[in-house]
Amino acid sequence: MDWKDTLGSLLAAGDLPEGDAGDVAEETTSEPQKAGKGFALHVLKERKGRAGKTATIIEGFEGSDEDLRELAATLKHRLGVGGSARGGEILIQGDMVEKVKGLLRTIGYKVKG
Repeated sequence: MDWKDTLGSLLAAGDLPEGDAGDVAEETTSEPQKAGKGFALHVLKERKGRAGKTATIIEGFEGSDEDLRELAATLKHRLGVGGSARGGEILIQGDMVEKVKGLLRTIGYKVKG
């Protein structure tokens, strides 16, 4: 007898407590809002100090360093480019200003610049 059969027999017999399924659903749906979506991010293109190579800079992030790294990883993955995140800034390699703005808006951030 596998777990599906056991679960089916418990449901049929009425031995499964009523409150457990609802508690699990509430925990997964009541995910806390990510900190930092109430501020505007500034997206700009920069070439200074980069040996002539263009980089897209995202400034104004006010969340934790972990949230900053997570956002940077999401952007880099979706754009298929490299970059870094440190000191409240995200650096994306290449001229990706319009693409970054679009992605940030779809994620839920306010964008300026």
